[in-house]
Amino acid sequence: MTHARKFRLPWWSLSIPVVACALLGFAMGGAAGTPWTLIFGISLIASVLTAVYHAEVVAHRTGEPFGTLILAIAVTVIEVALIVSLMLAGGDGGEFIARDTVFAAIMIICNGVVGLCVLVGGIRHGEPKFRVEGTNPALTVLAALATLALVLPIFTTSSPGSTYTPAQLKFAGLCSLVLYGTFVFIQTVRHRDYFLPAGGDGGDHAAPPGNLAAFASGVLLVLSLVAVVGLAKILSPSIESALQAMGAPKSAVGVAIAMLVLMPEGFAAVRAASANRLQTSFNLALGSALASIGLTIPVVAMVSIGFALPLTLGIGPVELVLLTLTLGVSILTLALGRTTLLQGVVHLVIFAAYIFLTLVP
Repeated sequence: MTHARKFRLPWWSLSIPVVACALLGFAMGGAAGTPWTLIFGISLIASVLTAVYHAEVVAHRTGEPFGTLILAIAVTVIEVALIVSLMLAGGDGGEFIARDTVFAAIMIICNGVVGLCVLVGGIRHGEPKFRVEGTNPALTVLAALATLALVLPIFTTSSPGSTYTPAQLKFAGLCSLVLYGTFVFIQTVRHRDYFLPAGGDGGDHAAPPGNLAAFASGVLLVLSLVAVVGLAKILSPSIESALQAMGAPKSAVGVAIAMLVLMPEGFAAVRAASANRLQTSFNLALGSALASIGLTIPVVAMVSIGFALPLTLGIGPVELVLLTLTLGVSILTLALGRTTLLQGVVHLVIFAAYIFLTLVP
């Protein structure tokens, strides 16, 4: 009988958080100019990737479904940091950043990530299976959160445009916390077995990290998140200027933030689908979508009210159609407990339509 090799953290995962925090110190000390901006940008991306890696290590130690929950919350912290940084920067269109980023996260996860996972799983394993007891509650909560946060502001009449009054904003934030908190309770305590891999799922055979490695990853995760928050704040004007120079619409800022944050987690979900662990893929994807709304909306609501910043949450007609289509197709995809590559293609086509209509509105 062969024994698995002892788990070790790679050197880059140990050094990047320390280097990123050092660079953050240089930035706060006044380092500026194009070369420094490029270095800070590379460090920001590296810190995001490293933060997600350490979250995965902690997640591997804690097991399912706690692992995917930890990863989703860590990714959402990064997303919230970037959104709040751009909101506080006060640039043109800052009131739309939260809306565009949350909507982009839903489209990327429910169509891009889910579609790619289903496609890869269908190609490699025919009809991969998952537990509808876990995916259906997640999709139900996602539909309620998306409607309360992004759709309802279109139809309210107490404030002009697609906005909430401060009282309505507080209510929406509270509802988001209640829905997400209840889902987490169901996922981790009351019905934890609903979110465990379905029978026949491929197991994760990688050597689990020890207590020391998991603790080190927890510390390095915090350092990485500190670096991400600080560097995002410093680079926020440069991000907006670069997108404006490219002629991209304002909503592209939200897409860029969501892409940056969700790309590593998307890779993790696709790897799980390739290993015939589609339940883990859906836990990652849907958990991130829920955290993206359930935790982001309360935070941006507090920031908007506390700093008297304008905040527009209601989406436009095109986005409303895409959201309705996405939720409807997702219901059909997750209804039977198994998928084929056809469903993956459908989700990816919807995702392509979203990207195209964002760039060519």
